[in-house]
Amino acid sequence: MNKINNGSSAPPRLDIQQSWWAMNGIGNGVREWITEEKVEKIAEAGFTGINGFLPPQDKQEEWHHLLEKYQLSFSISAYPWNREDLSILLKQAQDFGVQHVNSQVMDSFVIGEEAVQLLKGLTEEAERFGTPHFVETHRGRITQDLLRTVDYVKAIPNLSLTIDFSHYVVAGEMVGDIFRAEPFLNELLQRCGCIHGRVSNGEQVQVDIGPNGEHPMLNRFKGWWKQGMEKWLMDARVGDIFPFVCELGPPGYAITKNSYSKGNMEEISDRWEQSLLLKRIAEEQWAECVKGLEE
Repeated sequence: MNKINNGSSAPPRLDIQQSWWAMNGIGNGVREWITEEKVEKIAEAGFTGINGFLPPQDKQEEWHHLLEKYQLSFSISAYPWNREDLSILLKQAQDFGVQHVNSQVMDSFVIGEEAVQLLKGLTEEAERFGTPHFVETHRGRITQDLLRTVDYVKAIPNLSLTIDFSHYVVAGEMVGDIFRAEPFLNELLQRCGCIHGRVSNGEQVQVDIGPNGEHPMLNRFKGWWKQGMEKWLMDARVGDIFPFVCELGPPGYAITKNSYSKGNMEEISDRWEQSLLLKRIAEEQWAECVKGLEE
């Protein structure tokens, strides 16, 4: 499984990234923060990176300056339909200097052997460029279904995943006792190269977990996150980096009091405060994993 490595002699480390998409609409209560304010707040909060999209040419100098100024890593998301799509983006990503590429592979109607061959081709292309590349477990994409995604990892030994089980929990309406799903989820955790942090209750893809993580589904997600980290750490080398992205989307991922008027979609949650809580939880799970390996 491919890993991110910075070439240093430092022990394997956690890189907690804030989703740039999750910063949509975030501000001081009066106005949305501008770009540098958002980057500054991310760094001040202790995040070590940003997950976003490749900036357009006229914004790349600004982004290079901000990432260097605030000492943040930078990863991007991609939506390839074919190998050529990914190849073009990988060249651009390499030129910009992104840490890794997260692919939501299009689309959910590509299944069976056609899907396997597409994923193999994308994996080969990323290896050709030498760019860490993870395919996200995402509904509405080629990985729409938990069971078919298990078939993909069995067919492609070097396929690495971004684990975001909120999509499978809501798509499968996983509520209550979900013991039948656990063996399949465990299969995917063996290929975990990155985690996107969000909690689903089986009815909504993204819920408020409470000011201190009181939501009962959080323990299940914490268990999956910790398991993915443990699997990754088992064969990690010096210089390896594990990204955990706090990815709380704006409306319509975020639940709002008014769901039908775009001009008046007041969120029921404080997404920024919830992102900070997810960051703390990820750090706690990582510390427990490291401690467990040392004992």
